Amino acid sequence: MPDTSAPAVPPTPPVPLTALLAREDLALRQIAGPAADGVVIHWAHTSEMADPYPYLLGGELLLSAGVHVPETADRAGTLGEYFDGYVSRIVAAGGAALGFGLAPVHDTVPRALVEACEAHGLPLLEVPPQTTFSGVARAVWQLMAQARLAELRRVTEAQQSLAAAASRPDPVPSVLRQLAQRVGGWAALYGPDGAEIAGAGRAPGDEARQALTVLTGVVRPTPTPPRIPSTGPAIDRPAAPDGPTTARPPADRPTTGHGSPADRPAPASATDTVAGSRLAAYALGAGQGFVLGVAAPRREPGDHTIASVAAVLLSLLTGEHQSGAGAARAAALVRLLLGVPPADVAPLLGAESWLVVHARPEGRPPDAMAASALGAALGSALVDLAKDVVRVLVPADRAPTPQPGWILGVSAAVPPPQWPSADTQAARALARARATRTALVRHGTRPGLDELVPPREAEAYARSILAPVAAVPALAETLRTWLSLHGSWDRTAVAVSVHRNTVRQRIARCAALLDADLDDPDVRMELWFALKHL
Repeated sequence: MPDTSAPAVPPTPPVPLTALLAREDLALRQIAGPAADGVVIHWAHTSEMADPYPYLLGGELLLSAGVHVPETADRAGTLGEYFDGYVSRIVAAGGAALGFGLAPVHDTVPRALVEACEAHGLPLLEVPPQTTFSGVARAVWQLMAQARLAELRRVTEAQQSLAAAASRPDPVPSVLRQLAQRVGGWAALYGPDGAEIAGAGRAPGDEARQALTVLTGVVRPTPTPPRIPSTGPAIDRPAAPDGPTTARPPADRPTTGHGSPADRPAPASATDTVAGSRLAAYALGAGQGFVLGVAAPRREPGDHTIASVAAVLLSLLTGEHQSGAGAARAAALVRLLLGVPPADVAPLLGAESWLVVHARPEGRPPDAMAASALGAALGSALVDLAKDVVRVLVPADRAPTPQPGWILGVSAAVPPPQWPSADTQAARALARARATRTALVRHGTRPGLDELVPPREAEAYARSILAPVAAVPALAETLRTWLSLHGSWDRTAVAVSVHRNTVRQRIARCAALLDADLDDPDVRMELWFALKHL
């Protein structure tokens, strides 16, 4: 459940109070409270309310000129009681510091206010008359903008170095070393069984290292969440980078959402602090089981973002090895190249029957990223990007559906030995889909009259009747497409990517070579039968 005692602060880089005190143009002076070292400001807020608690969010430098101080309290000698309640309410609201302005109401900071700030541990700043509250607020935002720029520069440089590390011959150790260097601590990769596979950087103490191993179990997807100590880690919600962690799990079970603990999904990341080490764990991908663990003496702005980038890179580097799919595909490719028949290779790919899909994006040539995305949408990583078409080999049990922005042609389901014929079917289905402006066309599988003729006799008949045009593939393919589109010149031109006049010339050439009347439906039927068996 959320820890409501902790103030909610914005996901912006905080401003060290020391940096604000160092501004000579402000001339601020701390006169009470703990040392400014370690105190940070998230924003500046001006209020003259006697009870500022309802108007504070936490992390503020509250600015006041003391207008709210009642004169009766001074006369009655209850000023100390008033300021004690006032300061306690600021501390309860999560205020970071109080700035008290001299003039026009007070010439000096009331002694009772100084004592109250000392008692409650609230830094108290004296704001001189020449410094306006708006000037203080502007300085806070300027320092915050500088910190944000420095954070972005640091994150950008880290991203570049992590990407370079991922391209090295030893990518996983290189990424861990670079991450450990960037966060100034320790980075380790844990396997699906919870064992530490590799690590780099300055290792934390035994207690923190053991706690980090436990923390990785919190984010690792498992049917039954692991038991963790009652002082368990806080779970990071997917919010702005480096935002505060405010959720803590109940004893023995991590809290990850609604419902019973066993039914809740594992979080993407989790954090904890043990023995002075700031710990974080990041799950690598969906269901892979690998986890990235990070331990550092402190957590700087941008650390979460940097570690998340490393987690993405490690997810890409480990995902294929964990699932085995990439190794199986590589083995299948090697065996095909070495001459093993497709039927013997197919079991490595996990299916007995396959579909071949030919696809073209609408209005643009295909690119590698679009081809990969299409393969993911169709449920297959077996993708081939050609000049003007993307080919995908899909298991038959994953029936392709229309994809936005794509035109698809799908073959019949075939075993591996028939992949080449299925490739031809998909190409023809795509041509028909483009010609008819249909998002997806499937190759027909309904039994036809041609099944009454033995295949060898049908092939012999096709070779004899089509011999005059078979020697010119462009003529045979144009004739096939023209017949399939019921003699439409325009649609055939689109399907074979030529001008309609070229289609007319080719069809006229076919009619002359075949010495046939192509307007005769019987002739068309015979030619269509022959073309199917050519």
